[in-house]
Amino acid sequence: MATKIRLQRRGRKSYAFYSIVIADANAPRDGRFTEKIGTYNPNTNPATVDLNFDRALYWVEVGAQPTDTVRNILSREGVYLMKHLRGGVKKGAFDEAAAQSKFDAWKQEKTAKLNKISADEKAAKRADVKARLEAEKKVNDAIAQKVAEKKAAIEAAKAEALAAAAAEAAEAAAAQEAPIEAPEAPAEEATEAPAEEATEAPAEA
Repeated sequence: MATKIRLQRRGRKSYAFYSIVIADANAPRDGRFTEKIGTYNPNTNPATVDLNFDRALYWVEVGAQPTDTVRNILSREGVYLMKHLRGGVKKGAFDEAAAQSKFDAWKQEKTAKLNKISADEKAAKRADVKARLEAEKKVNDAIAQKVAEKKAAIEAAKAEALAAAAAEAAEAAAAQEAPIEAPEAPAEEATEAPAEEATEAPAEA
């Protein structure tokens, strides 16, 4: 009976995570399984893997065949590296202490890389939040400036209207306070009586 190491879907719609299980090759994907050896959550960055390393190594060594995705997961977790190192110990290439030392060095390097990825992602998120806040602040400042300009224009119009009204009132008051002068009579024109013309009697013949 062929044994497979594969993923069994869990989670909810649009947010799936998986159990890593040992099952018969002919069993349905989400059917019965022999043993659960871990979980895999691809929704995080990097993906979160919780693996029973010893049991995974055991099943790989007894010939269980993983699916392509599970093979990548086991490889990233160092299962195949440890299998290779244990094979070297059996062949006498190095002892168990040296094998464990090599594995620990690889694990430390991998952990440092994962921590860097996580730190870079957090830094990117902070930078994105900062950029969005700055963009939002610029938009708000532009809106505030427009509102201030509009208010200033309204206030200027009101002040101009008040000044015009005050000027009209002042002119009206000044007109009421000014003395009313009697109109001047037109100057009488001197008339001279026409000079009587001397009339001479016509000479008698």
